Amino acid sequence: MKLIVLDRDGVINQDSEQFIKSPEEWHPIDGALEAIALLNQWGWRVVVASNQSGIGRGLFGMDTLNAINDKMLKSLVRVGGRLDAIFFCPHPADSTCACRKPNPGMLLQIGQRFNVDLARVPSVGDSLRDVQASVAAGAQPILVLTGKGMATRDSPELPPETRIFPDLAAVVADLID
Repeated sequence: MKLIVLDRDGVINQDSEQFIKSPEEWHPIDGALEAIALLNQWGWRVVVASNQSGIGRGLFGMDTLNAINDKMLKSLVRVGGRLDAIFFCPHPADSTCACRKPNPGMLLQIGQRFNVDLARVPSVGDSLRDVQASVAAGAQPILVLTGKGMATRDSPELPPETRIFPDLAAVVADLID
């Protein structure tokens, strides 16, 4: 099975320093939805793993997160794409949970659920904590330069094995080549 894990904000959709708190604030990054549809066409299973600390901070509730994800899923369907699962951590940044990236808990859960060895799984993010979680889980870390990616690329803490691409569409072009 070919599986890929994607962060949501900054990889699939535009990010915001004030969080994406409503469906109206969710806007896809150019080419990202089509890239996911292309992965689907090439037989890839696509899973989202996203920190959603806005829930733990009381900025929005589960109903709002579900509405945002529903908008994303419907937008994907319009271009012929789909997601196989959405995993998220609702805990605030100061939480000691195992699921909040940079901890590997969410990715390990994905590996268990899909019964795959994460060593073969590309894991795409735009932040340092995304790539750190990928490394900690044994997945293949990929940084995109959308969202926080440009600033993350310059971090001295960026794991050396991280592959860097301009955006999700470039990642997908490389994977299906």
